[in-house]
Amino acid sequence: MDWFQRLNEYFPVEEMKAKEQIEALLKEKPNNYYKDESDLHIMMYAEYEQFVFVDFLWVSEKARGKGIGKKLIQQLKDKQKTIILEVEPVDENNEDTEKRLRFYFREGFRISEAISYQFQALVSHSETELDIMYWDAQEKTDEQLLDYMVTIYEEIHSYNQKKIYGYEPKPTSEVLKIEA
Repeated sequence: MDWFQRLNEYFPVEEMKAKEQIEALLKEKPNNYYKDESDLHIMMYAEYEQFVFVDFLWVSEKARGKGIGKKLIQQLKDKQKTIILEVEPVDENNEDTEKRLRFYFREGFRISEAISYQFQALVSHSETELDIMYWDAQEKTDEQLLDYMVTIYEEIHSYNQKKIYGYEPKPTSEVLKIEA
């Protein structure tokens, strides 16, 4: 099974990108968008001067609890940049959502309570409210995190959207906001 099939089977359609979009990011943004892959994991991430965005992190069910996720996150921490994640709120019908959050909290991630984010699920043509989590050795302001998220939305999530999905991305101001 190829990397995309593994991601597609694990992540809900509301969180997936089309394979064409991911491949375009890998090919056309080789200095920003990366794939770290083995038989036991896949990590897709974007790296910028001040932060790293984890787009997808998948660890094989048979390898969970063996430190692979911790090792991958540590590789990103070693870059000494803010790490940004988007996570779905806990779903009582899906125990993986709670396990994922516990893992990230153990790794020192925090949730930005102030940022409202409507993820544009381009494959399913829907919107999903996601939480923004981050790790950094230094505290970050909501404004700094929002700036990072604007870059992520405009340069990663909306990349080639019109060409691949047939419609324009929503304006950033409709998708990302700081709640008062």
